[in-house]
Amino acid sequence: MSIKSFASKQFSTHLLDERRRDKARARAERERRRNGEPHRIEFFHQVDDPYSHLLAQALVELQRRYEVEVVTWLVEPPEDWAAPARALLESYSLVDARRLAEKGGFHVTSAERPDTERVVGAQLQLTATLEAPEESGSVATLEAAVALGKELWSGEPVAADMDTAADATLEAALRAGTERRAELGHYLGGTCFYGGEWTWGIDRLAYLEERLADLGALLSTGAMTAQIPPAADAGQRAGAPTVPRGEITPIYAQPQLLEEPVPGEALEAADLPDLHFFASFRSPYTWISTERVIRLAEAFGVNLRIRFVLPMVMRGLPVKRSKRVYILLDAAREARRSGVQFGPISDPVGKPVERGYSLLPWAIEQGRGIEYFRSFMTLVFSQAVDAGSDRGLRRIVEDAGLDWTEGRGYLGDPAWREEAERNREELFDLGLWGVPSFRVGSVAAWGQDRLWVLEDEYRRLALAASRHRA
Repeated sequence: MSIKSFASKQFSTHLLDERRRDKARARAERERRRNGEPHRIEFFHQVDDPYSHLLAQALVELQRRYEVEVVTWLVEPPEDWAAPARALLESYSLVDARRLAEKGGFHVTSAERPDTERVVGAQLQLTATLEAPEESGSVATLEAAVALGKELWSGEPVAADMDTAADATLEAALRAGTERRAELGHYLGGTCFYGGEWTWGIDRLAYLEERLADLGALLSTGAMTAQIPPAADAGQRAGAPTVPRGEITPIYAQPQLLEEPVPGEALEAADLPDLHFFASFRSPYTWISTERVIRLAEAFGVNLRIRFVLPMVMRGLPVKRSKRVYILLDAAREARRSGVQFGPISDPVGKPVERGYSLLPWAIEQGRGIEYFRSFMTLVFSQAVDAGSDRGLRRIVEDAGLDWTEGRGYLGDPAWREEAERNREELFDLGLWGVPSFRVGSVAAWGQDRLWVLEDEYRRLALAASRHRA
């Protein structure tokens, strides 16, 4: 094992250790109780970000359910390093947030971004609310953010007094919120921070709910479907009611894949399009989506096309440490939710990715492309196999049912680079930039937590074909 591979394994093993996480949680709870503080959530609200608008709505409900205080910070958009394809991000977020809102029953944002004047008007009004916490309180501040957001994202006029003093106050508020977010270690709006851990958007809010319930912060039984108390937690409030981790009905639950049977008769009548899987050998989110993507393709009887692209950092796009750490921690909890082993990891950035990609076209030609892809991701991201070594890559190849003696003849073949670039160009043409991303016909989605978009589209196409045939 190379020094780089060993170091990445050690780093990921330490970072992803659940015992380390549990100890950090217990310390945070002891500190909170020692200081006599409430369960305080810090919400970083970017007014012109549709994900922030969705999260504000969800946090209003969270305050009704749990004994929490939400501190709202206004923040500026992420820096360029955190939004390397800003125009694509802003455009896609409008589509994606509308999908989320419709799925979760939230206020649906408009299909266009609000103009600068209306955004500033909403920011000024919120700043005035934040400046008078003794009059408004955290609940009223959140409710004001939601009300203003509904006006802003519905195309309604947002009026506010604009003068030099108000502008200076707003600038100071944005600076303070943005600096606080950076101090705590994040870079996006639509996020909240509690006890050392981050939640982005409504997709991850269920994790925060579980933690609050474990700490006995639930105000009523309305968020439960049963009351079977779990074992007491070391950080739990004495005498507080307990809630089983799996018994919370979350404010927003990520849709589960293939919960309903696939309609066999409808599939017989349908000529369903391929499932395009834009993926990277270095992406943790690609790994934790791999088995579900394969299962989805098999369930609908469609061809799964692996569209590999170079990782962002290998395309000259910087990824700062705060982003790397958040991605690993977030991917780990998503992996646990999906029942996927995550870690130890041998980071394949650089030569390991290039070596792996040089064999992928050959594996596809051999009819073992999916097996090879699965083998690479499994061994690198759950067993820390070093794909940069011949020994490690041989194991990956042979575990995929391929011949290493034949395969090693393709090592270093640069032909894959042209294909990777074509895949990247198509990804950008779809309005996407990151992995994993997916396409079914004309419908595209980004993220391992958006596979339900593809499932919904396949069901729609199958049903339409069945009705046409009838």
